[in-house]
Amino acid sequence: MSVDLATRYLGLALRNPVVASASPLTGAIDSLKRLEDAGVAAVVLPSLFEEQIEHEEMATHNLMLYGAELSPEARGFFPEMREYDTGADKYLKLIDAAKRALAVPVIASLNGYTPGGWTRIAKQLEEAGADAIELNVYFLAADPADTGAAVEQRYLDLVASVRSATQVPVAVKVAPYFSAMASMAVRLAAAGASGLVLFNRFVQPDIMLEDLEVAPHLVLSTSDELRLALRWIAILHGRVDASLAATGGAHTPEDVVKLLLAGADCVMVASSLLRHGPAHAGTLVRGVERWLAEREYESVAQMKGSLSQRACPDPDAFERANYMKALKSYTSEFV
Repeated sequence: MSVDLATRYLGLALRNPVVASASPLTGAIDSLKRLEDAGVAAVVLPSLFEEQIEHEEMATHNLMLYGAELSPEARGFFPEMREYDTGADKYLKLIDAAKRALAVPVIASLNGYTPGGWTRIAKQLEEAGADAIELNVYFLAADPADTGAAVEQRYLDLVASVRSATQVPVAVKVAPYFSAMASMAVRLAAAGASGLVLFNRFVQPDIMLEDLEVAPHLVLSTSDELRLALRWIAILHGRVDASLAATGGAHTPEDVVKLLLAGADCVMVASSLLRHGPAHAGTLVRGVERWLAEREYESVAQMKGSLSQRACPDPDAFERANYMKALKSYTSEFV
């Protein structure tokens, strides 16, 4: 039995639901080709960071000013600023090279938290050939003066700013910490987001006891972590006018199937590819195809969202019922 694995994400036609999310593997043409050969349906390039652009542009600005106080003629010593390649130049070249080398969609990623110059950069990403842009909003409201409303508005302003400057679809990779996630998802879509990537996985700090220093600690995800995205994709499926991508915790074909049943349009993977190599993408794709065939599904579209909460009239009651069932059914050797 032939199974149609095709799906759509951000309006893009994908040959299957497995997408390589931003990681070191998507930052080089050689590994990008290996991922495509293994079966990924699209790739998200590593993020271009707001601080990276600001640092390089400031360095160029300081170079322009250096020595200007010595003579008025020094102003003409350096070319105009527009002739310099600042910040995004290397990234734009990666987009161009990836588009030339790959047949699958190439999604650029911007990592930042202020509207600032993102409109200009986003336009450059589009002109370089990016099929879509993912806004990786990495912002932790650590200032006690930041209110929930102000944080939400920052997200919305950033989305609207980038959306106004580009014609390609814009996805938003968001954190799970909003007090009213469903409402925020709808507002992000209204602000111009064509898709939501659930969820951003923040790097958490650790304390190094030997050195008495605080240092970032990056740990690859596990399958246990997919439940957060699983819950919210099931809740949001059919209730928000945007594509839904799951990220964080998909390591096996069964993980991918669960997220599709909840309503994900595609499943993004990074940790599993870093752990097992690009060829693991093929294992995931073939595993999903086998699962569908064994249960006589004809396509991904047929099963997608079939276990979401869309048909449930009271999602809150559904969640509380699962909560109570989990607590009552847990057993321990000490009980």
